[in-house]
Amino acid sequence: MPAFPDPHPLTAHGPARIIAMCNQKGGVGKTTSTINLGAALAEYGRKVLLVDFDPQGALSVGLGINPHELDHTVYNVLMDRSTEVGEVIRPTEYENLDLLPANIDLSAAEVQLVSEVARETVLSRALRPVLDEYDVVLIDCQPSLGLLTINALTAAHGVVIPLECEFFALRGVALLVETIEKVKDRLNPGLEVDGILATMYDPRTLHSREVVARVVEAFGERVFHTVIGRTVKFPDASVAAEPITTYASSHAGAYAYRLLARELIARGDAA
Repeated sequence: MPAFPDPHPLTAHGPARIIAMCNQKGGVGKTTSTINLGAALAEYGRKVLLVDFDPQGALSVGLGINPHELDHTVYNVLMDRSTEVGEVIRPTEYENLDLLPANIDLSAAEVQLVSEVARETVLSRALRPVLDEYDVVLIDCQPSLGLLTINALTAAHGVVIPLECEFFALRGVALLVETIEKVKDRLNPGLEVDGILATMYDPRTLHSREVVARVVEAFGERVFHTVIGRTVKFPDASVAAEPITTYASSHAGAYAYRLLARELIARGDAA
């Protein structure tokens, strides 16, 4: 494992690098990784915007917001030109960490966007006014490869693919990478895979170790050195509606996400 130094403090913020946290398979640790990577980057002085782009609103819930009580969400920003993104963004309890929330209303956007002109670029246009205020924007995508995810990929500079350490999870990655290549080819030439993040890793099992070896064999340098272990502390932190970096600051899980933040910055993907 290379040493990733503590990042240099920033003297100014923006323009943001937009990173889509993406995997069409559910339950791989996307939302957990979005919250905790965002919180770790914020600890290192990066201004971070988390975008909840899943109608289930798990990211919003994970930061203590009741999605049913929201009057305005990312849905309004997408579908109503008179709603400014800055009006809908909410500060969290954590310094440098803001949230653009979502709820079930977002599921209607998938249908309504079909008839829009340049429907794949609606999120990109919506985020543009605030990009100079942030260093990193992390988009928590829904577990599908539908129009919302295509919007996230079209808006993004990079993609982080959280991948559960089990063989069934591997099968979907080829399809996802194919989709990313199509978006790069047709809609967003600057799109890159920032990295594949092994999650729910259990070093005691041969199965976990074999999956990581297979991923490294297939994707080489695109696999993050940082690996996120399986631990009960992540669901505990979710129930407490806190990032693990504050819920259990000295836990191995908190250390892993801080390491991931340093690795991302060292690679220049969140400088």
